[in-house]
Amino acid sequence: MTVPGSRPGPGHTSGSSLAGMRLTELIDEVQDRLSAVARSQARVQQLLDAFLAVSTGLDLESTLRRIVETACDLVEARYGALGVLAPEGGLAAFIHVGIGDEQAAAMGSLPEGKGVLGQLITEPYPLRIADLGRHPSSVGFPPGHPEMHTFLGVPVLVRGTVFGNLYMTEKRHGEFTPEDEAVLTALAGAAGVAVDNARLYEEAEERRRWATALSDVRESLLDPASAEAALRLIAERVAVLTDAEAAWIMVGPDADTTYEVRVQVGEGLQDLTGTRLAVADSPVLQAAVADDREVTSLDMSGMAYDGPNAHVDWGPCLAVPMCGTHTEEAVLVAARKAGAPPFDAALVPLVAAFADQAAVALDRAAQQRVARQLDVYEDRDRIARDLHDHVIQRVFAAGLGLQSVLPRVTDPQARSRITDVVRQLDETVRDIRTSIFDLHTTDSSDDGLRRRVLDTVASTAGDLESTVRTSGAVDTLVTGELATDVVAVVREAVSNAARHSGARNVTVTLDVGDELVLEVVDNGRGIDARAARSGLHNLAGRATHRGGGLTVGALPDGGTRLRWWAPLS
Repeated sequence: MTVPGSRPGPGHTSGSSLAGMRLTELIDEVQDRLSAVARSQARVQQLLDAFLAVSTGLDLESTLRRIVETACDLVEARYGALGVLAPEGGLAAFIHVGIGDEQAAAMGSLPEGKGVLGQLITEPYPLRIADLGRHPSSVGFPPGHPEMHTFLGVPVLVRGTVFGNLYMTEKRHGEFTPEDEAVLTALAGAAGVAVDNARLYEEAEERRRWATALSDVRESLLDPASAEAALRLIAERVAVLTDAEAAWIMVGPDADTTYEVRVQVGEGLQDLTGTRLAVADSPVLQAAVADDREVTSLDMSGMAYDGPNAHVDWGPCLAVPMCGTHTEEAVLVAARKAGAPPFDAALVPLVAAFADQAAVALDRAAQQRVARQLDVYEDRDRIARDLHDHVIQRVFAAGLGLQSVLPRVTDPQARSRITDVVRQLDETVRDIRTSIFDLHTTDSSDDGLRRRVLDTVASTAGDLESTVRTSGAVDTLVTGELATDVVAVVREAVSNAARHSGARNVTVTLDVGDELVLEVVDNGRGIDARAARSGLHNLAGRATHRGGGLTVGALPDGGTRLRWWAPLS
């Protein structure tokens, strides 16, 4: 016991110092723990910030680079990379951070997934190495590669499947720790979600682009006369959406198993539009035909080829059939040049679906055109019936009425005028019959005799006003060599009228009944007796050969009538 006022003993002083030291140690320990908690909180906050960083944006390429940059900041790595695995093995892409473009170019090709990188591919588990040079899987670095020792790698999983691997090297302070490994593994999980979202967004955008292209094709088909424009639009859209240098649409096969190049898109190519190609002329077409209506992929790189546009070194090619019920079958081909990457497998169903939908759109447009044509033909039939049952009958009755009063007219001038009116009415009836025949003629009858006669008169009449009248089933009954003779007679007769008669107009009448009768009448000065008649002799020879005849005579009121006839059989 210490007496008040006395001096403390030695034992009392030592106990106080020991208690003070223990308190200092406790305070230091608490401070250390508080610092660790603060560091942990900062690391957690840094990890949360990293999660937010990698999940920002939906573009896949920028997302991958953002993941690598964030990972480097998170574990304090000088260099970082993300290797994207290829379906066939190895690396399909290698996104790196910390190495400049010039240095990367000096190193040559990017890593292919061998050595330590390959170990992560074959064994997708976190890998932490203190010195890369001493690891058994190390294969060294290429010339110009920066020096690297410490290494940390973790796989990036997307929906349970390894998408790629994160590679971190050269920690700025010391070696990578288990804490770094845990943090990077957590970041890789968030990166997998971000990559999945970006891929889903890209797939949705790709489908939207193809749907927009199909909508443009359907819109172009609203114009009844835009089938060819729609085909060109299909080829252009496919070339753009597949990053192809060229695209073709080939229609066929024809009876001789050839295909017609209907549309060609691409720069620096020989224009093949309208030409016909044998299947053997195009390896892609040959493969597409042999594949029996399936989407066909073919790489022509290094392939011997001497067909159309052989001056281009072609590489990956894609061919897809376009089949419709009311349209011609076709093959759509897209091609890239040699050295270009092959078409992504994900493109195949998109191209196939686009081609199918485009074929359906073309088919429906063709159905609508047929329906419109049927409506037109129905209207033509109705008009033809009205002309035949009402108009012709009334005109014919008017002519008969005038002829019946003609014997009672004694004035010569009045009789002449009535006769002219009757003749004009007869010509009107013939013109109406010709119009009725025209109404019954479809738009596809361009190769018939009537069309050939019209084209011949138009090309040889020159400045003459020309009229062509037909009566009877001209296109049906007059074919083959007889039709050829008729066209030759028309050409010779109209040409003579245009060059020698001095006429202002010429009328060509073709009547098919029990026999074929062709008349060419002009209002010129007649045939010059001194002119050579070799052309008329040829026409007479054609008529005689067929058992017919030819007469050429002057008209009372001026002009010339040429009459050529022949039996139909």
